[in-house]
Amino acid sequence: MSVLNQVATWWFKKRIHQMELFMRYPHDVQWEILQKLTHQARDTRWGQTYEYSSIKDPETYAKNVPLNTYEDLAPWIQSMMQGEISVLWPGEIKWFAKSSGTTNDRSKYIPVSEEALQDCHYKGAKDLLSIYCNLRPKATLFEGKCLTIGGSQAINPLNSHSYTGDLSALLMHNQPFWANIVRTPELEVALMEDWEHKIQRIVQETRHETVTNMAGVPTWILLLCRRMLEISDKSNMLEIWPRMEVYFHGGVGFHPYRNQFKSLFPSDSVWYIETYNASEGFLGLANEPHSDEMLLMLDYGIYYEFIPLETMDSQPLAAIPLHQVMVGRSYAVVITTNSGLWRYQIGDTITFTCTSPYKFRILGRTRSFINAFGEELMAENAEYGIGYAAQCCRAEIRDYTAAPLFLEQGHVGHHQWLIEFESPPDDLSRFTQILDEALRKVNSDYDAKRHKNLALLEPQIIVLPTGTFYRWLQSRNRLGGQHKVPRLVNHREIADSVLEILHQETGDFGH
Repeated sequence: MSVLNQVATWWFKKRIHQMELFMRYPHDVQWEILQKLTHQARDTRWGQTYEYSSIKDPETYAKNVPLNTYEDLAPWIQSMMQGEISVLWPGEIKWFAKSSGTTNDRSKYIPVSEEALQDCHYKGAKDLLSIYCNLRPKATLFEGKCLTIGGSQAINPLNSHSYTGDLSALLMHNQPFWANIVRTPELEVALMEDWEHKIQRIVQETRHETVTNMAGVPTWILLLCRRMLEISDKSNMLEIWPRMEVYFHGGVGFHPYRNQFKSLFPSDSVWYIETYNASEGFLGLANEPHSDEMLLMLDYGIYYEFIPLETMDSQPLAAIPLHQVMVGRSYAVVITTNSGLWRYQIGDTITFTCTSPYKFRILGRTRSFINAFGEELMAENAEYGIGYAAQCCRAEIRDYTAAPLFLEQGHVGHHQWLIEFESPPDDLSRFTQILDEALRKVNSDYDAKRHKNLALLEPQIIVLPTGTFYRWLQSRNRLGGQHKVPRLVNHREIADSVLEILHQETGDFGH
């Protein structure tokens, strides 16, 4: 083990004691963070509007400040993007993460302050390494490089003194000098806007590097690995990167992709660690390998509240503090951040698996569900069902989306699944049947609606040609970075636009 690796491992492991403190005293840490955030923002336009100087406890904060969606904060963010200072957060914000965490065509621009960069996003990245080094004392991570695929950035058209872009691009652009030493490809390549050209350059630059770890969204990492194997005479990625140790993944559920990564990296010594790093903040990470349960990170400058999912349609809408959550219940996440997102509904749903320490599992987006027939199918159900069906039918999933399809008046409808396979199932009818049975097993509402086909018919599977979703993302200027295909959508907009591309290329609408 090299001296550099020994020193880096020792340095990162020092953080473990601090993590143990917030796990032991979670509510004290959260109250301290809320006090600090409201104190820092008391003289901002937002802080003066909502009388932050009078906030003495979490109850006063919840009473003074309304729950907010992006649409509620958009006018304030627009002012920040135009260069106005001390609007939602003290000083001038120079970075705005262009979020793809919405199924709408309109992008969201999330303010990213210097405090959020240092005390949240970069702290989360360092904690990932701390946990990994603690779990794997003989790791040689720092004897090689980390492969990361970034998005792109641009000068803010509303203010030439600030920038917009994918979160990954903003993080790479601002990261400390030492991080550039241990990552690949070169920053110039990682931030290229032309995605096709970027992939080619990354393949050329990294296939001869000693890559020991990777970070990024599974769909884009898979694409890169496949391109790399196409131009080499190797059968798997360990023949190219034999010292690969760990992949830090996030952005989409990993279950449907796990077997593909095992095929690419056929060794139990390659670990997979999940992260929850959104444009709005770094919220959680797994503190053990191969787990979809993550530790809620409580000292990143984020104050948490939660809306019980069954009350999302209630008026007035109300959120509860961390100490009131219960294991097994489903919650929409509300955050207050050190970038000036105040009681912000991030749009994700989670369920807690433990409260000592606080650990959770992601269920999906608050809008990532299908409930057209009363079935309340959540993204977590879909991840399990399609993953199980693929396993049973020796299939590999590249990407998919699902939406309701309403039939003629007086007839029940069904769910339509648009699936792009890496390896197709040995029997599509059997795949459909197993998917349906798996969904009925994990979702009682879906099972009830499927009973004797009374309210919902068996799902319909449409197999898409290779590259269809890529071309759909390309048509929407959403290649690379954090962009991903929405999983479950409770309307036809996404599915119909994908089918339109299929029709243009093949003349087949797939119905």
